[in-house]
Amino acid sequence: MKYILQTGLLVLMLSTLSSCGTYFNQPLGPEEARTGEKLATTDSLLALPPTSRRIDVGVYNFRDLTGQFKASATASTFSTAVTQGSTAILLKALEDSKWFRTLERENLGNLLQERNIIKQTREEARKTTNPNEPRLPGLLFAGILLEGGIVSYDTNIVTGGLGARYFGISGSTQYRQDRVTVYLRAINTQSGEILKTIYVSKTILSQSLDASLFKYVNFQRLLEVETGFTRNEPVQLAIKEAIEKSVRGLIIEGIEDNLWSTSKGRELNEKVVAQYYKEKELEESTRLYDRVYKPNVANSHFDFALGANLFDGDLADKKFGEFVQLGYQTALGSTFGLHFNGRYQRFKAGNEFEQAYTSLNLNLTYEILPTDNFTPFIYAGGGYLFGDNDVSAPKMQYGGGVLYKVSDRVGLKLFAEQNLTFVDDVDLAINGRRNDFYFNFGFGLRYSILKDKKEEVEDEVIPLN
Repeated sequence: MKYILQTGLLVLMLSTLSSCGTYFNQPLGPEEARTGEKLATTDSLLALPPTSRRIDVGVYNFRDLTGQFKASATASTFSTAVTQGSTAILLKALEDSKWFRTLERENLGNLLQERNIIKQTREEARKTTNPNEPRLPGLLFAGILLEGGIVSYDTNIVTGGLGARYFGISGSTQYRQDRVTVYLRAINTQSGEILKTIYVSKTILSQSLDASLFKYVNFQRLLEVETGFTRNEPVQLAIKEAIEKSVRGLIIEGIEDNLWSTSKGRELNEKVVAQYYKEKELEESTRLYDRVYKPNVANSHFDFALGANLFDGDLADKKFGEFVQLGYQTALGSTFGLHFNGRYQRFKAGNEFEQAYTSLNLNLTYEILPTDNFTPFIYAGGGYLFGDNDVSAPKMQYGGGVLYKVSDRVGLKLFAEQNLTFVDDVDLAINGRRNDFYFNFGFGLRYSILKDKKEEVEDEVIPLN
């Protein structure tokens, strides 16, 4: 048994490592300079349809507004937590989109100084050598200013890990997740009106894996092996991804508000906007910690379940039986509900006992995360047990399980419960002072009846007083 556990743990560690490309692509020497990474958000910018007219925009400064410095356990540090070059990242994203003509504004003083030098040089040329020297053209002005910045950098929003050790063989993994948030707004330079504001956040993952072996393989012969790696997602790439996504969102939401248009007009505009809002709906329903939020759109549910029961009575030999269940649940608010079900089941125990029973049950249920796709639930209630052998008994039950909502109408659930009867002869035997009880373990399908549209609208009304 010991060697089986050791081998299983070692195989688990090796399979964990084999799934990590980082481990098998470790740098063994210096690398040459390379072109910057191309992200999925970069591809989405490049894939945008062409614009009917490029917009002149100016970006004075897209700043780090967090004021945070890198955390250090040993000493104070003056290195900032996020890049100070976010303006350059934004300008590159605007260029990649091919929807904007970007004007230099970040270092406007340098530009004006250089223009003064050109102007003075040309004036001298007109006075001395070339009276036809052309005058310096005026600067382009921006119709739209882009403002905003990196507004937050939250560290350790999720931390965790897993490890195991057995007879000198050990393996562990740890992870940490940070989060960076950017805001981008477009301003009309003639009126000062804020035309559109976009908010995008991106998580940053840090992960470490390690495994070790410490074992005496023979007398005075010790084998010691260690391996592992740590991987940190670059903050700069996370900010680049967030900025590129915000630029894409600004373009498409601007199309919806008729601020600008694709070159092919209304039909393509509507198609691009519809696809964008389909993506946005999914993203907005996903809350912090990757929890998918879905509003409750059902008042009642029908369910069907199959499972096994384990009867515990006066007979020594415990055996598994089976059951089938039909039920109906009605909502009592957003988290509570009343669940009525009928169940046909067969109890088995001892050498010969096998009896069919029917039960009717009423439970009060509580969904712990009612707006998530995946939610645990608990319940408790009472019921009555009817036997084919004229044995009947009142009972109570309690249990819990998990529910996964495949769609608004369909859900899958796993549950387990204990049923406590108030008699001792369910197994047709009376012995001792303890009443009979049994456990149920089931898997079920739930079908929901959706609210009508009128009721949904009434539920969403927010009182003003």
